[in-house]
Amino acid sequence: MTDRTAKWVWGIGMWILALAFLAPFAWMLSTALKPDVDAYKVPMQWIPDPFQWENFRSVLTGATSVLPAFGRSVFVAALRVAGELVTATMAGYAFARMSFKWRDKIFLMYLATAIIPVQLLLVPRFIYFQRLGLYDTLWALILPGMFTVLGTFMMRQFFAAQPAEFAEAARMDGASEWRVFTRIYLPLAKPVLSALGILAFVWSWNDYETPLVLISDPERYTLPLSLSNFVNEQGQIAPGLTMAASVISIVPVLIVFILLQRRFIAAMTHTGIK
Repeated sequence: MTDRTAKWVWGIGMWILALAFLAPFAWMLSTALKPDVDAYKVPMQWIPDPFQWENFRSVLTGATSVLPAFGRSVFVAALRVAGELVTATMAGYAFARMSFKWRDKIFLMYLATAIIPVQLLLVPRFIYFQRLGLYDTLWALILPGMFTVLGTFMMRQFFAAQPAEFAEAARMDGASEWRVFTRIYLPLAKPVLSALGILAFVWSWNDYETPLVLISDPERYTLPLSLSNFVNEQGQIAPGLTMAASVISIVPVLIVFILLQRRFIAAMTHTGIK
């Protein structure tokens, strides 16, 4: 097989995989533009006839509009991302560049907590936040998301791979550790911070289990929980409205990834995560 033929075979294979991954999104968009009765047709009708834009109008401006939940999800995601970037960069720098007793052992114990399934922590978190008076508030979703093992690991790997000569020269000139961190290492970490920001945003935006356990008031539902509000006259899930709301929900994730995808790829290369 020549190189040209191999490239064609590889390219065709990648296109087939891409279409396979895009098919569910195409189905979602198609269903969002159909009457509910057409969503169950067999064989499936990929192109709606007629196009029912009313689904999007109802989702945005109807009695069960997703806009309030959308705003709450933005608020939660923004604070979680900001908090995680701060805690992960500071912890990662400390584990990579600062010397203190049992540093490596503490880091390994911290990494070991990643093997604990998230589902096992839901009940303890429920009890903990209930006693703190934070149950059924957005802070019960924000605070745990500000501290993640992966974020600390990514930043630690990045800072550990950077040369130490600049920091040593700065310390000889009298720079404090905080100045070394903020003026030398932190500006170099922009690609990794972008990647971590994308991951943190996606985790927060798509989180369903945590709000399901810690939020009971529909007035405080985030976007994933609010998708269950779209029902028809029989009390069943309305596929057209639900898919229209789902299409709206993925728009912020696509925008964030498109804007930061180059830095995301660069960060995966720098930290050695594949």
